[in-house]
Amino acid sequence: MNKYLDVSKEVAEAIALNRPVVALESTIISHGMPYPQNVETALRVEQVIRESGAVPATIAIIGGRLKAGLTKEEIEHLGKTGYDVPKVSRRDLPVILAKGMDGATTVTTTMIIAALAGIKIFATGGIGGVHRGAETTMDISADLEELAETPVMVICAGAKSILDLGLTLEYLETKGVPVIGYGTEELPAFYTGKSGFGVDYRLDTPKELAQAFHVKQEMGLKGGMLVTNPIPEEFSMDPAVINKAIDEAIDESIKQGIHGKETTPFLLAKVKELTGGDSLDSNIQLVFNNARLAAKTAAELCNLEA
Repeated sequence: MNKYLDVSKEVAEAIALNRPVVALESTIISHGMPYPQNVETALRVEQVIRESGAVPATIAIIGGRLKAGLTKEEIEHLGKTGYDVPKVSRRDLPVILAKGMDGATTVTTTMIIAALAGIKIFATGGIGGVHRGAETTMDISADLEELAETPVMVICAGAKSILDLGLTLEYLETKGVPVIGYGTEELPAFYTGKSGFGVDYRLDTPKELAQAFHVKQEMGLKGGMLVTNPIPEEFSMDPAVINKAIDEAIDESIKQGIHGKETTPFLLAKVKELTGGDSLDSNIQLVFNNARLAAKTAAELCNLEA
């Protein structure tokens, strides 16, 4: 076990007994929405996972320690502190830990810590990817590199639709990351189930997802697997409305000179503002949907590994 890692008693026991565990990120708590809605949502996601038969492991960095499984008090702390908690990617880990700081984990760092703890399934909202205009800015999320390196299945609602989805898929193909559509042949676009881009494969049950990931591990192939799970139709947004808001948000970010790791939080906040909060409501519902699928898939994976 890594000397910088703390695994909660509940999570450690579940892993030792081959019971299903689902990792959850913490950036959505500190940077994803306002307090107290962020804390309420984080606790509700954990409850959804429990109701679906698995143990939740919300992941973060607290006082320079990698944490797999947070207490309610730690989640409350991240929610109240909000944007003052650094958003931590792979490059930030050594300094954050050395200085004994807190950190909110992105998809990348949640995958790293989950893998260290022995957790193989991770539910999130959407992954990062290739940003629009990356051919000149080189703005490409570290999430894509982590998917190519770290053996964790990431279940999400697709890449955030503020991104260049076509280039994101091309990048994942180059890195050898399988992109699976759960019950769909089309890549979901976060707020909407349709993007116009195809996935590599369609699988229709949690058992099929678990089998594919199990085979990948048995073959010794490095890297993870990306499962894209469309937002439920009743919570899906009109593509014309959301795309208009995204275009306006991107124009505003260019005018303000927003770049680097500030880009995604700025764009998501602007889209929320432009849609009157509808995008945030959709975001919360798709996370719940992904958590349910992740719990069922984790249970099937445990059956295969029994």
